Amino acid sequence: MTDLREIEFYATPEHDCSYIPDQQAATMFADPKIEVDTLLYSELSELGFRRSGQHYYRPHCASCQACTPLRVPTATFKASRSQKRVLKKNAGIKCQVLPADFHEDHYLLYEKYILQRHADGDMYPPSREQYRSFLVNGHTGTQFIEFSENGHLLSIAVCDQLVDGLSAIYTFFDPDYDHRSLGTYAVLWQIQEATRRNLEYLYLGYFIKECKKMAYKNQYSPFEARINNQWHSESSLISLTEQLSNSK
Repeated sequence: MTDLREIEFYATPEHDCSYIPDQQAATMFADPKIEVDTLLYSELSELGFRRSGQHYYRPHCASCQACTPLRVPTATFKASRSQKRVLKKNAGIKCQVLPADFHEDHYLLYEKYILQRHADGDMYPPSREQYRSFLVNGHTGTQFIEFSENGHLLSIAVCDQLVDGLSAIYTFFDPDYDHRSLGTYAVLWQIQEATRRNLEYLYLGYFIKECKKMAYKNQYSPFEARINNQWHSESSLISLTEQLSNSK
C-alpha cells in the first residue's frame, strides 16, 4: 500500500483553461506509476483531487482559485422543491448498479450525448478508445449506474466508491429526454445511495462559478467547499461572507 507521503506530484506547464476563456491553467498530477487503492484514493479526494481515467489530479493555477472542490454531507442534505419535483418526475425509472465494463449501448448513448451537448468540449469527438480511457479503465471501485424506463436506456452515472463517500465521476444521458432533468436526478440518486451505504459524502468535483457547465453544483445544499486547504460548511461560508460585507 502506498503512503500519501511517499507520492510524487507533477505540475503541468500553463495551458489554455478549459472552463474560463482567456485564462491560463495548470494541473497537478499524482505520479501515474503508483497503485492507488481505495484508501489512498479517499485521502486524495479529501485533499481536493479528482480522477479522470487512471489519472488523479487537481488544479494548480498560480493566479486563479476558481475551481472549488465541493462535497455534499449526506446526513444534512435537504432536497429543494425543484429537486423534489425531479425525483417525482422520474419515480418510474429503474436503476441497476454494474461494475465498470464496456457496453456498446452505453457507448452509443455517450456518443449521442457528446455530439449533441458537448461538441465544444475536450471529449469531442467521442470514440470508443477515448470512452474506455475516460470512464471504463479507472479504479477498482468504479461503478456504472444504469437508469432506464420501459426498457429504454435513459442515462448512465459513473461513480467511485471511497472510504467515506461516493465520488461522482461523470453522467451522460439521452438528450431527447432533456425535460426529465436526468443529470439532476443522477446526482440526487447518488446522494440517496451514499446514504443507503452509510457513507458521509457525495464528492461532486469542482464548482466553477464562471463556467455554466460547472456552476450547478452548489444547488445541492447544504454543501461543503474546500478553500485554502480546508473544508468549510455552507453555513460558515455564508457567515464569513456576511462578516466581510459588514466590515466594508
